[in-house]
Amino acid sequence: MEWVETTGRTVDEAKEAALDELGVDETDAEFDVVAEPGIGLFGRLRSEARVRARVRPTAPRAKEDRRDRRRRERGSKSGTSAESPSSTETAGESDPAAGSAAGMKPERVPEMAAPASSRRDDRRPPAGRQRTAESRNNGRREGTQVEVALEEQGRIAEEFLRQLATEFGVAASISLTQPSEDTVDLQMEGADLGLLIGPKGATLLAIQDLTRTVVHNRTGANNGRIHVDIGGYRQRRAEALARFAVQVATAVQQSGARTALEPMSAADRKVVHDAITDIDGVSTVSEGEDPHRRVVVLPAGS
Repeated sequence: MEWVETTGRTVDEAKEAALDELGVDETDAEFDVVAEPGIGLFGRLRSEARVRARVRPTAPRAKEDRRDRRRRERGSKSGTSAESPSSTETAGESDPAAGSAAGMKPERVPEMAAPASSRRDDRRPPAGRQRTAESRNNGRREGTQVEVALEEQGRIAEEFLRQLATEFGVAASISLTQPSEDTVDLQMEGADLGLLIGPKGATLLAIQDLTRTVVHNRTGANNGRIHVDIGGYRQRRAEALARFAVQVATAVQQSGARTALEPMSAADRKVVHDAITDIDGVSTVSEGEDPHRRVVVLPAGS
């Protein structure tokens, strides 16, 4: 039997994929782990696990069985009765169904040529395994909308952040609030959290993205928004950014010249837009492509 190679986020997932491909139970397959999954910073998956698998070969018949069969064949040709094993053993050797009943595994019988559709049906995994795979992937297919309670999403996100703080060796408390019906805010407070914030909050944004990914992978949820703040950094930055945006808008009012700000994340650009939207005589637009997308403050009528 030829080997098939499959991948997965974990070795177990790769094995499951191989079993689905082969259409056999785990006890009837043998595996060779080609590569373990590569884990990067913050637990992010760098490379998937790779596994080779094939149907476990049937053990060859013992030499004694082959000799007994030849003696029986010679005896039948000469008309004499050669010594033979018990009727149960004989039936087990000549009839695969009887062999199974006697606890013996029959040799694999070569399949006759069949239509492609029939061969595909034969390779399908057992119904129980198929239902398990479908339920495990439920809600994770693109375009599927799965509603998961925000309380459940917040609990998973909080658990992940606690594990993350432990891995970094920092003591932190995590509070969870729900400012709106579709938003969950998680606040991490403690000493020496600068490493989790990073320059200009870059690490914080990565942690927030990773938290959302973990929640989605575990629940399949496509509803709600999860916001993560560490040490109040995002709140302080939003307030400072809003003040700066008002100053830029005032300067544009006086000079009549458009001013482009430095590239920002989508969250920071929203803060700038919101801060300037009610100021008369100026407007804002976003230009460029991420990660170089920026806000431009324009005089009215431009």
